[in-house]
Amino acid sequence: MSEILLELNDVTVCYGSVEAVRRLSMKVRSRDFVAMIGANGAGKTSTFSAISALIPIARGEIRFMGRRIDRMEAPNVARLGIVQVPEGRRIFPFLTIMENLKVGAFLQGQKDRTEANLQRVFSLFPDLKARLYAKGGSLSGGQQQMLAVGRALMAEPELLMLDEPSLGLSPLLVKQLARRLRQINDEGMTLLLVEQNARIALRLAGYGYVMENGELTLEGPSNDLLQDSAVKKAFLGT
Repeated sequence: MSEILLELNDVTVCYGSVEAVRRLSMKVRSRDFVAMIGANGAGKTSTFSAISALIPIARGEIRFMGRRIDRMEAPNVARLGIVQVPEGRRIFPFLTIMENLKVGAFLQGQKDRTEANLQRVFSLFPDLKARLYAKGGSLSGGQQQMLAVGRALMAEPELLMLDEPSLGLSPLLVKQLARRLRQINDEGMTLLLVEQNARIALRLAGYGYVMENGELTLEGPSNDLLQDSAVKKAFLGT
């Protein structure tokens, strides 16, 4: 069994007096593909923000590669190897594809690997190479999502976190993106995916967590969750 890469123990996240996440405990093992599913407001994005140290936690602890990170600043967490693809992509619209990708390489700090990482991104997303000097804002929604993932890969993350990557994409583009995410995981990268499209998420991931109203309500192998009657009723429309 692979080692634990990320561990949350009894984590609570508050916005004022409101608890957005309550006593959440979860683990992500090295090289795994893990999905978190749940409706809007379930606490998924708040969990991601806490892991990335973008917001503080009220209680509990978060450990990455055995090291406590919930008291660290966000740039230092990123330097450890946790890289997030945020909801809404948030590329730089006035920078070119190449410039956006090079921003992603900033944390890496080793120029000799930048070219190899660029070629890896282009092999995954050839559409980006075809429009290398196009401004990010001129790209389609699908291309912008490819660029957001590619930019994250340029940082050589130990853990790649993706927040609602299928949002706003056509079914065809969702399938294309899903294949690329599976390939990235097959090549050895650990992925943590937040996704409202539960069917896609659980078919991609090996293990899943179900959140409702800020609490973890169910977890297990993805195939088991796909067959769970409560999951089917709440998320799969069956």
